[in-house]
Amino acid sequence: MNTNPKFDVIYQGIEAANDTDLKCQLYRRAMNYALIRAEWYFLTQSERLENDPKRSAAHNAFIDACNILSRAMYRTKEDNSWRAKLGEDRKAIGDFACYVAYRLGVMMR
Repeated sequence: MNTNPKFDVIYQGIEAANDTDLKCQLYRRAMNYALIRAEWYFLTQSERLENDPKRSAAHNAFIDACNILSRAMYRTKEDNSWRAKLGEDRKAIGDFACYVAYRLGVMMR
């Protein structure tokens, strides 16, 4: 599996956030999206079409959580440069959500 090396930097930037509620909200949204995306493997084409709106909504919710945390960090003069590093590419952001889920899963063993 190839991971984007900047994901570690982005993750550490999020970890540094002081607002634990918003940080946990971002993590929950990442976990939700990653679960839907992992389950995609087992779905038929017709099931994927049926579930696509749910997947897109979860993806959008994760992106929103990233933006909300970044804005909160900016307001409190925390370093939110991780958000610019994450960028705007939806595929890369989805990959990052899966990376967050991976990190949390390994951390909690």
